[in-house]
Amino acid sequence: MSNLKAIKRDNTSTGSTNKLRASGFIPAILYGGKNPNQKISIEKKAIREIINSDNFLSKVLELDIDGKKEKVLPRDVAYNVISEEPIHIDFMRIVTGKKIVLEIPVKFINHPDSPGLKKGGVLNIVRRAVELKCPAENIPSDITIDLKGTDIGTSLKISSVKLPDNVLPTITDRDFVIATVAAPTIIKEPEKPAEEVAEGTEGETPTEGAEAATKDGDAAKKDEKGKDATGGDKKTDDKKPPEKKPPEKK
Repeated sequence: MSNLKAIKRDNTSTGSTNKLRASGFIPAILYGGKNPNQKISIEKKAIREIINSDNFLSKVLELDIDGKKEKVLPRDVAYNVISEEPIHIDFMRIVTGKKIVLEIPVKFINHPDSPGLKKGGVLNIVRRAVELKCPAENIPSDITIDLKGTDIGTSLKISSVKLPDNVLPTITDRDFVIATVAAPTIIKEPEKPAEEVAEGTEGETPTEGAEAATKDGDAAKKDEKGKDATGGDKKTDDKKPPEKKPPEKK
C-alpha cells in the first residue's frame, strides 16, 4: 500500500488552482462515507510513478492529511489535453463492509514455461482487465494467470483463476475466456504462375516475334490474292483481248 501526503485546500478559485498546479501539486477531492467531501492537493512527483501504472484506479492508497490517515481508492483522473499531465484526481474513502465494482488488470506469468509458446504459439489476450465486485477492504491489485504447462489450443477462462474471498466477477452467466494460446500464423506471398515467370524472363521477344509473324502472314495473303489456281498472275490472266468489230457496210 502506497502512502501519500495530502494538503487541505480552502481556496478553490481558478487562479488559486492554476497557481497550485504551477508549483507542482495536483488538485484533488476526497468523497464517500459519512464525512463531507474534502478538497485536497497531492504533490505531483510523489504520485507520478503509481499514476501511470495499469492498476492505479484499483489500487488502495493511504492518504496522510495533516496527520490523519485514510484509506482511499482513486476513482478518476483528468488530464490536460495538450500536455497529457494529470490536472485533477478523485479519491473515494474506503468504507469497511461496502462492496465496490472495479476493473482489475490481468497479469500473465511464467511465459517461458508454456510449451505452446515455446513452439512458436501466440498468447491471444481477449481481456486485459476483468470487472470484479469485491469488498472495499479486500481489493486485489491484479488478476494473475499462470501460463505454465499451457499448450497450443489452451483457453484460459475465468473459472481457472483463483480469486480472493468474496471477490466475484460481475459477469456470472457464462465462463468467459480471458486469453488463449493460439497456433502461429505464417503468411506466405502467392507464387507467380509459370507463364508470368516465362514472360517476365523473355522480355519483349514474344511481342516482336508476334509482330514479325503477322507481317509475314499479311504478305503471304497478298501473294495468294495475286495468283490464280495455276499460279499465274490474276490481274494479267483476267484481261481479255479486245473484240474485233465487224467492218462497217458502205
